[in-house]
Amino acid sequence: QLQASGGGLVQPGGSLRLSCAASGSIFSINAMAWHRQAPGKQRELVARITSSGSTNYAESVKGRFTISRADAKNTVYLQMNSLKPEDTAVYYCNAFIVLVTTQREYSYWGQGTQVTVSS
Repeated sequence: QLQASGGGLVQPGGSLRLSCAASGSIFSINAMAWHRQAPGKQRELVARITSSGSTNYAESVKGRFTISRADAKNTVYLQMNSLKPEDTAVYYCNAFIVLVTTQREYSYWGQGTQVTVSS
């Protein structure tokens, strides 16, 4: 249901843009978010965007990361600038999707995409 892409290896100070596209019998998508999990650490929320476009960010990424969405494409993006080695993690997208068949909301997760910040 969710396919993430855009990860890779980047030098400190560089940029990456992650994408996550939802597919299937989608009636609507409510909140969408990006989480990350570094080795040996718990998964943490990075950024979240509601269906109305309201956003919130982890303190560690404020001013550097921007979350956005394209509802016509059922896609959420994460623009990451001024990347630091501590941003290295597997990044997961998450979306709350209302299905056509049930008219109920379900939480879906993407498969994760690796982001490595290193010189």
